[in-house]
Amino acid sequence: MRVSGETKLCAVIGDPVEHSLSPCIQNAAFQQLGLDYVYVAFTVKKEALGEAILGVRSLGVFGLNVTMPHKVDIIRHLDGLDETAERVGAVNTVLNNTGLIGFNTDALGAMNALKTHERNLGDKKVAILGAGGASRSISFAIAEEARELVILNRTLERAGALASRISSDMDREVRWGMLSNDVLHEELTDADVLINATLVGMRPNDSETPVDSSLLREDMVVFDLVYNPLETRLLREAKSIGARTIDGLTMLVYQGAASFEIWTGRKAPVDFMIKAARKELEKRRK
Repeated sequence: MRVSGETKLCAVIGDPVEHSLSPCIQNAAFQQLGLDYVYVAFTVKKEALGEAILGVRSLGVFGLNVTMPHKVDIIRHLDGLDETAERVGAVNTVLNNTGLIGFNTDALGAMNALKTHERNLGDKKVAILGAGGASRSISFAIAEEARELVILNRTLERAGALASRISSDMDREVRWGMLSNDVLHEELTDADVLINATLVGMRPNDSETPVDSSLLREDMVVFDLVYNPLETRLLREAKSIGARTIDGLTMLVYQGAASFEIWTGRKAPVDFMIKAARKELEKRRK
């Protein structure tokens, strides 16, 4: 990896970030296209976010990815937002070019990943589990296209608040409810797409699943945003009954590719980025 006076520095900030695959994915893409960029990870505690952004400005860090717990709090430290970030109220990408401008590529990443299996959502019912940052981004995008959207969350008020915001901003009905076995049984009976936007099933708790296998159907698309492990228990059980599955790594790469294109103005080498990410995950398992 070469670094010169012209090298543009990009980074991911969050807490924790030591598990992040983004440095591997982005540096592989920069090298593949021969771009003089370097990408690193910085742990930034919640209480230090303001100082970190001052550092970004003073050091001339060119681009950021922003992960938990900063996707909402960072907004007050920026100079502007693109339309998607403003609507969603969360930022995962920042471009430092005549000011710090925030973007949200999570929704685009999720939709591109989803459309590898389900290109037309116009007649589909989508159930999203969770009402946190990831769900927040994806739900707006899903609501634009799907016939029906229902958001289920263990904290009922958060599900209701997210559904109400989408409904008012987009002038369409979004249903919501408790993430419980009884409600899942009712809602998944006719759901075409199931999206897990919770952390249930993430390593080291990879024996857990947010949905009992008896509620899955072979005609479903099951999309788990968790990518460590790559095949969660939810995906493993869905695959075993013949359902189509999408892993979280696919979304991670697609949202990273959108960030890459914002920073560089070049088309991202998506296939190469996916290969690099899978290779890194295999290496970490050894």
